Amino acid sequence: MFEFIFKRNGENAGVAPAATETAASTAAAASAERREQQTQQAAALAGDEAAAVALILQSEFAGVRLQAAEHVRSLPLLEQVLQAMRNTDRRVAKLMQSRLDAIRYHEAEQRKAAACLELAARMLADEKLTPNQVAELDRQWSITTADAAQAISFASQRMALDARLQAQVQLQRQMIDALAALRQLPTSMDDKAAAQAALEQFAAQFERCQQDAEHATLPKHLLMDFAAALSQTRAALAAGQAKVAASAAAAVAQPVAVAAATESAAASGTAGPGAAGVAYATGASDAATTAAAATAAAVSASAAAASAAPAGRPAKAAAPDPQFLSTLDALEQALEQGLLHAAAEHDKWLKEHKAKLAPAVTERLNHLRAELKRLSDWARWSGNVSREELVKVVEELPALGLAMSELAKKVGSMRERWKALDAVSGHAPRSLWERFDRACTTAYAPAAAHFKQLADERHANAAKAQALIEETRAMAQAAAEGVDLKNVAAAGQRLRQMWSRLGAMERKEKRKLEQAFDKALGQMLAPLTQQRKIEVTRREQLIQEAEQLQPTERHALDLLKRLQERWQEQAKALPLERKAEQALWQRFRTACDAVYSKRKEVAHAADHERKAHLHAREALCAQLETATFSGDDKAQLAAIAALLRETASAWQHAGTVPRAAEARISQRYQAAQAHVQAQADAIRRRSGAAQAHALRDKLRLCQALEGQLAQGSAANGAATAEEWQARWMAIPKLGGEYEKALGGRYNAALALLGSDAASYLAQLEANRERLLAEVLRLEIVAGVDSGAEFARERLKMQVEVLQSSLKSGQKPQSATAAYLQLCAMPALADDRTVSRIEALFRRIGGESADGGR
Repeated sequence: MFEFIFKRNGENAGVAPAATETAASTAAAASAERREQQTQQAAALAGDEAAAVALILQSEFAGVRLQAAEHVRSLPLLEQVLQAMRNTDRRVAKLMQSRLDAIRYHEAEQRKAAACLELAARMLADEKLTPNQVAELDRQWSITTADAAQAISFASQRMALDARLQAQVQLQRQMIDALAALRQLPTSMDDKAAAQAALEQFAAQFERCQQDAEHATLPKHLLMDFAAALSQTRAALAAGQAKVAASAAAAVAQPVAVAAATESAAASGTAGPGAAGVAYATGASDAATTAAAATAAAVSASAAAASAAPAGRPAKAAAPDPQFLSTLDALEQALEQGLLHAAAEHDKWLKEHKAKLAPAVTERLNHLRAELKRLSDWARWSGNVSREELVKVVEELPALGLAMSELAKKVGSMRERWKALDAVSGHAPRSLWERFDRACTTAYAPAAAHFKQLADERHANAAKAQALIEETRAMAQAAAEGVDLKNVAAAGQRLRQMWSRLGAMERKEKRKLEQAFDKALGQMLAPLTQQRKIEVTRREQLIQEAEQLQPTERHALDLLKRLQERWQEQAKALPLERKAEQALWQRFRTACDAVYSKRKEVAHAADHERKAHLHAREALCAQLETATFSGDDKAQLAAIAALLRETASAWQHAGTVPRAAEARISQRYQAAQAHVQAQADAIRRRSGAAQAHALRDKLRLCQALEGQLAQGSAANGAATAEEWQARWMAIPKLGGEYEKALGGRYNAALALLGSDAASYLAQLEANRERLLAEVLRLEIVAGVDSGAEFARERLKMQVEVLQSSLKSGQKPQSATAAYLQLCAMPALADDRTVSRIEALFRRIGGESADGGR
């Protein structure tokens, strides 16, 4: 069964790839055909936005969608495509978004430009145009991008605004110049006629300026100064003309007075009240003025007639009553002055005190009474005319829509004028009085209702005040028994606010109620006031503690925060009066701000100091980073050591730096220091390598020279002493003890060159074994392998070295010192020994050379 399954799977595995490949090729061909077709559709769109949108929404090819998207321009279609392609095609969505942003920006700019144009139009229509408004308009327009039509419209409106501003400037300049010339007019012209003509010109110019289109922009003080200057100048010119007219009037005053008296006397005999009424109706402007003039003329004429009448007949001798005559004189004076009321009182007294009079006095009395009657008729007629005018004015009051107080004053003044007319011209007809009274009552009715409403409100407010007083007394009793003072303070504030919002009351009643409320409120707030005094003392103590804080102390901020917390706790526990609370808080805040300011100054100074330290350390780092050294290796090493010591000392004394820069500057300093130290190490390595090579070369030269001595100076190829000396001088000089040791060995061998050196050769031969022993000892000390052939000797030497060190108890000789003795020992050595010495040199000689430096 398993074999069958495996066989079927194998058959399917063989068939599936072929079928899949065929289907994929078919799908690819169909896809290519659709792409080609949709590409042709996109190319044939030619600005058809609806077709482009349809193609974008149905196409599965990004290139086709992007090509069709180029034809979409309108706002709704752009939004539709953006919404559909936001999560599908990023390129199309980005293109749609950019076009939408451009359209919206253009529309926003158009709206801004339209708003500027509308503002310019309002400014042109405004009576008062100021340069600040025009400047603000220019600022708003400068940020807009308008089309050509809007730009042209704005340019024309802007030119109109400039023209208005120029007209304002010219108008103000004209007014200022005219005012200056007007103030000089009375003193600059002697010809009064010319001055009067100039004054009229100034007045006409003033009228023209007031009627100018830009008159609203003129400063009020300039107009007032010009009007005052006109009045003063006109008064000055009128005063000069009055002096001239007074002298001329004095010359003709007497003839004119006589003519007026004669005309008045004639009129008194021929005209009556009816004719006078006709004359008034045809053109008299003021009845009272006409009556007064007629009265004065009539009195003058009657006086003249009275003085002329007795001339034709003799008077009877009678003793007149002095009081009667004085009253008669008072009657005549009252008639002359037009005081009809006083004249009627005098005539009433004369009628009550009849007496036998002389004919002249009787005729005088009759004439005065006739004049009184005539003038009374005149006054009654003129009074009725005035009353008619008063009635008409009162009947028109309701239509004026005056305020209630002004309406009441107006009606009251009308009634006062009516009473004044009663005193002057007698009582009015009853019908006219009733009409006037009805008109006054009708006009005053709204004011009466308003004042009644105000009176009711005052009574209601008084009742509310009394209830508030009772509530305050109840709370005062509760406060005396002991309640939360914080609630008492809130209640006191609430009661004050309620009292302030009560409204108007009767003056006398308000005074009594205010006294009662203040007394009850004082009783309620007495415990609160006492506790507030204690709280003020506590707040004062907090202020003193805040003022005594030392800002430089370490825990000053913690102490200050605790003081602020205590202040908040006390303020929440019991608030003080607003003014006292604000005053104390301001003092406490000032003390706290002083601490913070001082701390800030100290911190700022410390920051400045740390920054200075940072700059100093940066300079040290820069000095290390840019340091260069010259001279030989020894001089350079000395300079580097000196620089490192100086910079380390300066670094320690530079002080602290800002914490944020501490790690960075430390890393920089260490890197710079490592850089300089690396230079020193490089110099040491270079110098050590040179010394090591020189040590090796000089040691070989000594061995070679000793080998030549052992072979003999006559051997083939033997070098002379000069050649050996030249070779020695060519090798650099060693440092420390190596130059001395090798130099002594070399000089001893060189001195025997060319002479009998038997004893030296014997020494060289004798030292061969010693040299081998020393080499083996050094190999043991240095840990260098000696070879298999020296194993027995090496083991034996190790035991001896160990026993020697244990017996002596002294510190064993160092490998460097032993190697130095080995170099100074003259001995013959074979090639194997030389190679072992060089192996030791590589292990010990290099270290000793470095140690010598």
